[in-house]
Amino acid sequence: MRILHVNKFLYRRGGAESYLLDLAAAQQASGHEVSFFAMAHPDNLADPNDDLFPTRMELDPPPEGGLERLRTAARIVHRRDARAAMARILDRVRPDVVHLHNIYHQLSPSILAPITDRAIPSVMTLHDYKLVCPTYQLLDADGEICEACLPGRFRNAVRRRCNRGSLTGSALSAVESRVHRTTGAYDGIDVLACPSDFLRAKMVQGGIAATRLAHLTNFCDLSGIEAATEPGRGVLYAGRLSHEKGVDVLVEAARHLPQGLPITIAGDGPERAALEARADAVAPGRITFLGRISGAEVHRRMREAAVVVVPSRWYENQPMTILEAYGAGRPVVASRLGGLPELVDDGVTGALVAHDDPRGLAEAVRILALDPETAHAHGREARRRAEERFGLADHLDGVERLYARAASHREARTGGGTATSRQAPDAARAG
Repeated sequence: MRILHVNKFLYRRGGAESYLLDLAAAQQASGHEVSFFAMAHPDNLADPNDDLFPTRMELDPPPEGGLERLRTAARIVHRRDARAAMARILDRVRPDVVHLHNIYHQLSPSILAPITDRAIPSVMTLHDYKLVCPTYQLLDADGEICEACLPGRFRNAVRRRCNRGSLTGSALSAVESRVHRTTGAYDGIDVLACPSDFLRAKMVQGGIAATRLAHLTNFCDLSGIEAATEPGRGVLYAGRLSHEKGVDVLVEAARHLPQGLPITIAGDGPERAALEARADAVAPGRITFLGRISGAEVHRRMREAAVVVVPSRWYENQPMTILEAYGAGRPVVASRLGGLPELVDDGVTGALVAHDDPRGLAEAVRILALDPETAHAHGREARRRAEERFGLADHLDGVERLYARAASHREARTGGGTATSRQAPDAARAG
């Protein structure tokens, strides 16, 4: 099968990119022919088709000057050069299926038209809530959970200034969502894959037809993660250091944890400096910040710890940190939010706690960290469940079922025919 994976970045920038690259590697190992489409970026992996990638569009920081900002806003809604570039790569690689990931802003849904024109089946894995929330995370400007835009009331993003407190940025996000919803910009995608049942429910609540949605959990290649063979010691957080991840709650929880219990934070992000300063104030010398480390080192640190903590304050979908912790044979203490309760079985593979509650988090961590034998037993069960539910082979089978469903849906839409048998429109028309 010829598969085209589409994402705005082609390097390990975050969870979506890691999933994309790991899935593509597994598909190639299974004998499929895999190609990529992204925007040009200096950090991208080298690719034989990168001569067709549309130019880089930088949004963080936003462009200076009113005219340039207006041009950028128009390209976010509809990017003609990205659409033309997609047409050219489709004609070059002639995929049997297109698997989309994060295309918002830098690529825009304008790239979907050439796929539809050629009657190519398409699947999109949803890594966040962008289709129902103008700012992706269902959080307001204060970082609090917000569902005011459900279903389709995108003007509320302007009223609440949900895009970093900026009226202009929030208005642009709201207009983008409204235009795309009104014009049915994403309607051409055959199947929308949801890694968690929670995300699927929010999509329906936000106005996405349930018939377009499918639940497929993420995977963890457990062959590359060694499980712990003995109890560990201490507490580990591994992930992005940003507000929605709630790492500050773990730092505050250190006030209520025993002095001799080591706490390690691995990762980087915009909140790192503030978190380090707060740690020095509330728990001097007790929290170690490692910065960004390799995946292998993360797994080693997980095995050394007694418990892994995921204190998020947003609706996490299905974070790889939990699957990797399970692979390493370690229990997880996580917030009772979003898709996390689908992963963590309270009292069996870890513990669930209220978000933004340092005392509650500290108590759950203390119980497991000070009873390493019980924590180790929970970790063994976590590893067993990871092998049962999140294996690579099962995931690949699930993805192929989604591709088949997309092909069936596409055939029903077009009245027969296949992507490779239809004559493709020329690139000029797609542009």
